[in-house]
Amino acid sequence: MKTLALALSLIGCAAQSGPDDPPPNFVIILADDMGYGDSSVYDGWIETPQLERMAREGLTFTDFHSSGTVCSPTRAGLLTGLYQQRVGVPGVINADPKHATHASGLTVEHTTFAELLRDAGYRTAVFGKWHLGYTTEFGPLRHGFEEFRGFVSGNIDYQSHYDRMGTFDWWVGEEKRDEPGYLTHLLTRHAVDYIGRHKDEPFCLYLPHGAVHSPIQGPTSPAIRGPNRQKKDGRARDVVVREMMAALDEHVGAVLDALEAQGVADRTLVIFLSDNGGAGHMRNDPLRGRKGTVWEGGHRVPAIAWWPGRIGGGGESDQLCISLDLMPTMLGLAGVDAPKSDGISLEPALAGQSLGERQLFWKGVAMRDGPWKLIRRGGKSQLYDLSNDIGERRDVAAAHPERVDAMSARLDAWRRDVGI
Repeated sequence: MKTLALALSLIGCAAQSGPDDPPPNFVIILADDMGYGDSSVYDGWIETPQLERMAREGLTFTDFHSSGTVCSPTRAGLLTGLYQQRVGVPGVINADPKHATHASGLTVEHTTFAELLRDAGYRTAVFGKWHLGYTTEFGPLRHGFEEFRGFVSGNIDYQSHYDRMGTFDWWVGEEKRDEPGYLTHLLTRHAVDYIGRHKDEPFCLYLPHGAVHSPIQGPTSPAIRGPNRQKKDGRARDVVVREMMAALDEHVGAVLDALEAQGVADRTLVIFLSDNGGAGHMRNDPLRGRKGTVWEGGHRVPAIAWWPGRIGGGGESDQLCISLDLMPTMLGLAGVDAPKSDGISLEPALAGQSLGERQLFWKGVAMRDGPWKLIRRGGKSQLYDLSNDIGERRDVAAAHPERVDAMSARLDAWRRDVGI
């Protein structure tokens, strides 16, 4: 891993803007269940040359977090800039119609970045995984997106596009429509086409992938759900996971290539991140825990920003960031008035500056206060100093009782504030 020092070559965003410049475009690429220790950018076990390119030409974050540890909550937070507890999506929205959460979703009373950017003249689209409600009243077109191609469940078969309940789940707008193709390849094709169609106007393109969420299927794997399902891929799991990651990595390269080919790369901010920590088939080294846990491995995620001419290449930022920051960042750069948010703009970090001291919270049982991490379970508190213990191996609560008390009080205040 390269040094955690901020690269001095970062170019200040505000200094590069003029009153007559067109508003910037935004592309958010969201991986699903990809761990901190998967990509070669983070010294991981899978070579990802396009993510390496993105990092080489952009800025890599080493202390970036999702606001949740599983799918639906993080997406609700990312879209609204608010902790998901505030917007009624504290947990996964289940695909099973008999499950209590199946009928819930992100309601239209909550404002998204897509709505505000659309109202400011942006074209908006989402291609990929929604997972914020199974009926059209909760769907993307009701939340500011003009176009939607993708699925509303937590995962689908990458080939047949059936969800785990055996329901066909591929949508074009608010209609189900069969569109053959490997999931990641479909999203790549639609993303490249969208960039070409809207190169002459500001756009916000949200690309929440299915990869690398289960089922474990690469481009050459058979369908394992639906009427033409076959036996599962007989190859070793890691072999197939590498194929899935390769397709996702190629998607990143295709998006960057399209922006450059259309002549809009220098006015487009691209951010790549994962929705939460890696699942069981992925890796989170050197972190402890995985998806669903409040250890760092459950919510510290890979994240890279790319903006040629605006962000100097090859830098790293150790600033404490969270997915809630994306909404105020985009709105600030677009010159759009932002509503109250639990996130902050990342513009200073993109320019190599400090974001200041921050406190972040997860599920009402964990929080970060700068380098300190508090986890409270069963009436007991654990404290970790991540500045020298990123793997959360040494509980130092007994040595810092005053800090534990102060952080516990702040965690209780946060719980009251968000209503849990």
